Amino acid sequence: MPSEQVLQEKMDEVEEITQLISGHKIVGIASLQKVRAAQLQAFKKNLLDKVYMRVIKNTLMKMAIENCKDKPDLKKLEEHLTGSNVYLFTDLNPFNLALTLERGKVKTTAKSGDIAAFDVVVPAGNTGQAPGPIISQLNAVGLPTRIESGSVWVSKDTLVVRKGEAIDERLASVLSKLGIKPVESGLAMSFVYDEGLIITQEQLRIDVDGTKQSIGAAQAEAFALSLSVAYPTNETMVSLLQVAHREACSLSIGAAIPTKETIEDLIRKAHAQMLGLSSRLPTIEEKPAQAEQKTEKG
Repeated sequence: MPSEQVLQEKMDEVEEITQLISGHKIVGIASLQKVRAAQLQAFKKNLLDKVYMRVIKNTLMKMAIENCKDKPDLKKLEEHLTGSNVYLFTDLNPFNLALTLERGKVKTTAKSGDIAAFDVVVPAGNTGQAPGPIISQLNAVGLPTRIESGSVWVSKDTLVVRKGEAIDERLASVLSKLGIKPVESGLAMSFVYDEGLIITQEQLRIDVDGTKQSIGAAQAEAFALSLSVAYPTNETMVSLLQVAHREACSLSIGAAIPTKETIEDLIRKAHAQMLGLSSRLPTIEEKPAQAEQKTEKG
């Protein structure tokens, strides 16, 4: 019977999902809101050897979760199964996965209510639009205009919406006509199950450049501290030996202790001192002569 066939198909699908969950360390949830089918297919193709992606009904996912008793705290994932989602099964580090998806986003035209992904600046120049209603439309969103060579031009670079602000219907229409795409579309990880740990979207966001700078600054401070207290490590050993060598040479030269490393410097130092003393000899010899002359005159 058709109903029995449908039931069997659902049972088979639940079994497949169960095997996917059991066979991977990571189960990711990404919202399908504003994701185009072509873009989803591109993601599947690009991540084919690393990630298995599948659109699954939440009810079937919950049934599969019930079957995976060996996965610690997997049931906690059920409370996050809302809306239309694509599920990602992988052994990748969840943060690498989130960054991969983030970098795969594309810019799209805006609709009313969309959020600007960045500060949108309409550049000065030819809009390519013929004079007409477009002038009032541009002026209505704060764009200064002029007519030149039969076209409408924007007179100066103008910020029309800031990052994170909503785009109203009028501005969305103008930006679309100007070919400006202020919205980012793509997959964004909502939640990740990682061997008993539920990681949220906020926790998955990493400022890569900022983190690199922070680690670099910490490394530089630790290196400087290690040198200042003469604490040897694999990273500072060479520098510490160089500092010790310079200080030993300086002490040897100051104390006139000859070594293979300092003998040349000591000879140069003695030579310089000899020249300095030699330059003063005429003055020293002149003083007794002047004294004898004064005695004779007296």
